[in-house]
Amino acid sequence: MPRARALVLLAVLAGSSLTGCKLADELASGAGPVTQGPGTVAAPRVSPGEARTELAALKVAVRGTMDGYSRDEFPHWDKVDANCDVREEVLKRDGKDVQTDAQCAAKSGTWVSPYDGETWHKASDVDIDHMVPLGQAWVSGAKSWTRERREQFANDLVRPQLKAVTDNLNVQKSDKAPDAWKPPLVSYWCAYATDWIVVKRNYGLTITVPEKKALETMLDRC
Repeated sequence: MPRARALVLLAVLAGSSLTGCKLADELASGAGPVTQGPGTVAAPRVSPGEARTELAALKVAVRGTMDGYSRDEFPHWDKVDANCDVREEVLKRDGKDVQTDAQCAAKSGTWVSPYDGETWHKASDVDIDHMVPLGQAWVSGAKSWTRERREQFANDLVRPQLKAVTDNLNVQKSDKAPDAWKPPLVSYWCAYATDWIVVKRNYGLTITVPEKKALETMLDRC
């Protein structure tokens, strides 16, 4: 079994209180996170009611510090098979009519960024965003994780953790939580908030009071 798929399976087996059976079914079927096609807005991963329940269950804590943080603490873009890594897999999954070369690099295709609705035709114009950024995870619990757990988090193809988005928006977002950054496409706030909650709940990450209030506001858009 390729390393990245093994890590995804381990993450599912490790267990999470949110939609365990649903995630197992998705892994078996090969389904990925909800994505959008040209001219559409992605649907929420879970219902707003489920999201509010899960949000209420998240532990509220003071955000930690970035001391000791490095992206190298989260090994990412593992190989999915002999040629494709996780980044390339997301480009194929989230794009339309994606053509790749023998090394799995995307040479052409169409990508609609869910964060702003912009359409791109070059893979170089999109980044693969971690829904809950690596630095954000670090300050909300991942600092104490094992390196293997952080690798699972950084390469998670089961939960809605990885998305192809407009590159400059990924830079703007950086390691910010929803109280400091939201997608410019307001109609995507509902899906964004539910996805954020799904990821944090599955990985047992904490939230701050301002972060919780921001998520509640975004859920009001559902």
